[in-house]
Amino acid sequence: MPRIAVVTDSSAMLPSDIARKYGIYVAPLHLIWDSKTYRDGIDIQPDDFFKRMRRSPTLPTTSGAIQAEFFEIFQSLRGKVDGVAVFLVSSDLSAACNSARIAAELVPDLRIEMVDSRTATIGLGFAAVAAAKAAIAGSDMDEVVRIGKSILKKVKVYVAVDTLDYLQRGGRVSLPAAMVAKFLHVKPLLALRDGKAVPLARPMTSAAARKRLLRYMRQDSKDSPLHVGIMHADAPDEAEALRSETEAQFRCAEVVVGSFTPIMGAHTGPGLIGIAFYNE
Repeated sequence: MPRIAVVTDSSAMLPSDIARKYGIYVAPLHLIWDSKTYRDGIDIQPDDFFKRMRRSPTLPTTSGAIQAEFFEIFQSLRGKVDGVAVFLVSSDLSAACNSARIAAELVPDLRIEMVDSRTATIGLGFAAVAAAKAAIAGSDMDEVVRIGKSILKKVKVYVAVDTLDYLQRGGRVSLPAAMVAKFLHVKPLLALRDGKAVPLARPMTSAAARKRLLRYMRQDSKDSPLHVGIMHADAPDEAEALRSETEAQFRCAEVVVGSFTPIMGAHTGPGLIGIAFYNE
């Protein structure tokens, strides 16, 4: 077991096999739907979640108040590791950072370093994996945190959603009502910048949205191998098309495809496709 443990939350979209492979602990954020609480990725999975979302007259809400989830992880690591590096979803998107800090105060004899990633999705997952690899290689706490932060400085996240309606209703995008109305019948493209979702463009079709996503990746990448994560919310065919186009146009060190986690999908709705990437 590495002397430094790495912890993240479920917004990082880490598949369970990847989390196990690198020994990453994942705290599940919570969804509340029709008065029932679900642990993200445990009690509810993406396929079932988005199918239900398409037909449900009610919408889920989310909660980052998961002090107990973090406390359970921290408590289990006492006496087993020298410290814990925690990489968390942007504090502008969730209360997970505050929950982790509260939980850490209850375990004062364990060194716990918190990192507000200022991002989410696979972009956060990339940082957690890089940090965990460093921990496995024997790096100390300062180096593990530094390596994770170095990925966060480079990673870019772009998504195309079917509508801004879900983000607007959840308070994740602040736009005048008239502007929201203009976006409802297109496929708004957004970036995660400094922890917040920022609208960028409004392509009219899925093909145009993919083309625009690739344009931003070309604009923001350098001439070295790319690590790319492709995300989708119940849109596997669109994700496969985006993967194929990415591999044809870029020199990729890796391309991973995954389902958008329910905790993020609650704000974006079904039909989303997106990319997260960074250069070696």
